[in-house]
Amino acid sequence: MKTTFSFAALAVAGTLIAGTVAAQDLRLAPAAPPAHPAHYMYTHFAEYLAKESGGTIGTTLLGPEVVALPQMADALNSGLADIGNSLPLYFAADFPLTGVAGDLALQGRNPHAMALAMTEWVVTCEPCQQEYKAFGGVFLGAGSSDVYGLITTKPVDSVEDLQGLRLRSGGAPYSRWAEHFGATGVPMGVGATFEAMSQGVIDGTMASVVDMLSYRLVDIATHFNTVPIGTYHATSNFTVALPTWQRLSEEQRLMIVKAANRANFDLTDRWAYQLPADAREAVAASDIVVVEASGDLLAASEGFAAADREAQIAKAGDIAADFARLVDEWSELIADTGNDPDALAELAWERIWSKVDLASYGL
Repeated sequence: MKTTFSFAALAVAGTLIAGTVAAQDLRLAPAAPPAHPAHYMYTHFAEYLAKESGGTIGTTLLGPEVVALPQMADALNSGLADIGNSLPLYFAADFPLTGVAGDLALQGRNPHAMALAMTEWVVTCEPCQQEYKAFGGVFLGAGSSDVYGLITTKPVDSVEDLQGLRLRSGGAPYSRWAEHFGATGVPMGVGATFEAMSQGVIDGTMASVVDMLSYRLVDIATHFNTVPIGTYHATSNFTVALPTWQRLSEEQRLMIVKAANRANFDLTDRWAYQLPADAREAVAASDIVVVEASGDLLAASEGFAAADREAQIAKAGDIAADFARLVDEWSELIADTGNDPDALAELAWERIWSKVDLASYGL
């Protein structure tokens, strides 16, 4: 009740002051605490926007106690937030088509390629654009996690070792992967993983190695298998409230898009590379056994990912095929670019954003 009252009061306040706050003063909602990659991304976005606008567009960062992820739709539509970190899977009923990309998570092998594919796909997907318009927001890019592996309390060295395991699943693709190998995918919020593993309710989780630190799994896990499972990339890092976007000039929109385009790569860089490196150091300093995926397990996992891709395309049709094609294209395009955020941002601008008509985009 206390949280509901606080949010409602803030929403009213946001509405009351909307007439007096200039369009250039933007309230940003990363919906994440300071240690989270989304907060890291938004602090960089504010810096980029200040530079792009020459200081003419100001920003205020709202904490997760003001706007949490499940509240993002209300925050954007009430005027409490001008730009927010919105995850389509939190609003699955509003994004049935956009969510198709998330259902192809098992294709994730290169985080930057997945983020870029997601960005171009939503920008050029008219049905997806209509979903965002109905939601009350304008999509300005995506990011991706690292490639998930297996964090367990039992050794997993082969396909046979997966039989009968209960593994925490963050979504349908991961459950399909587990069930294909005779394990059980257990739908569970990531915050409940530590208790469930420590009490033996589950035998492990299909997750980012970063969870070793973020959720202290380093204290209870015994094994980490590097078998690549997939990524979390169905994100909308910068969702601009439609009324805010409408009142901005085309020049101001350009400044915001440029800042968002660069900051998108800070999320992926932080989430998929910096933090995993820290987590692997912590794992190396622990008693956890790191198991490099065996040839048989790797081949089996890759084989299922390929079969799952075809199954999802058969199920969803052209919209899924388009996303899968973009994953392939971006994987090739960035092969020579590496993971440099500046170089990737330049490539994304050239291929995606430079072709967008900001006078009509999102409207």
